[in-house]
Amino acid sequence: MPGTLWKEFSKGLWKELPPFRLVLGLCPVLAVTKSASTGLGMGMAVIFVLVLSNMIISLVRNIIPKKVRIACFIVISASLVVAVELLMQAYAYPLYQSLGIFVPLIVVNCIILGRAEAFAGKNPVLPSIADGLGMGLGYTVSLTFLGGIRELFGAGALFGTQVMPSGFQPFTFMVEAPGAFVCLGLILAAMNYLTAHMARRRGEEVPTSAHSGCGGCAACSRLNSPAQQ
Repeated sequence: MPGTLWKEFSKGLWKELPPFRLVLGLCPVLAVTKSASTGLGMGMAVIFVLVLSNMIISLVRNIIPKKVRIACFIVISASLVVAVELLMQAYAYPLYQSLGIFVPLIVVNCIILGRAEAFAGKNPVLPSIADGLGMGLGYTVSLTFLGGIRELFGAGALFGTQVMPSGFQPFTFMVEAPGAFVCLGLILAAMNYLTAHMARRRGEEVPTSAHSGCGGCAACSRLNSPAQQ
């Protein structure tokens, strides 16, 4: 059991890293990562919703009718998002203002519904919690890292603290929308290069295409099988 829990937890930290491997939840990734603090705040909110929604959905998975399971998943996640929104308004109002509309939009984040449908709705409670925690931490680290890069080069600061010398000229492009796409693309390229390099060192075949996103899921695999064509 500990080995299984670790496997489910660790996959979200690299192998199935949500924004870069599964390519899910990119809207907040690009929109709220102008600074490391906003990326961290959004990630923590997603962890809260993802872990609790996975746990609750796993507990009630056997009593939810299959025909209305998506609607039930949305109701559960929406209730948790409301709780997060109220907590942020009470204890972290400046962060809530910075994140804006993207806090209530967590309810339709592809990661939340994707993990509920693909994992929590089919597995016991403890593996579902481990899955949600791993995916949430991977998502948080990704947002914080991307936000830190954009803030560092776009404003010369990190978590709101000036770290660059006074003569540094910020690349304001980095804190604009195009800068988010450029940073995301560079991180994806670096991760793909590192994955290929590690595969070559282990003597394994270098993957020619990422096994991620919609194209890599079981549903699309069945649809693309010869029996379905």
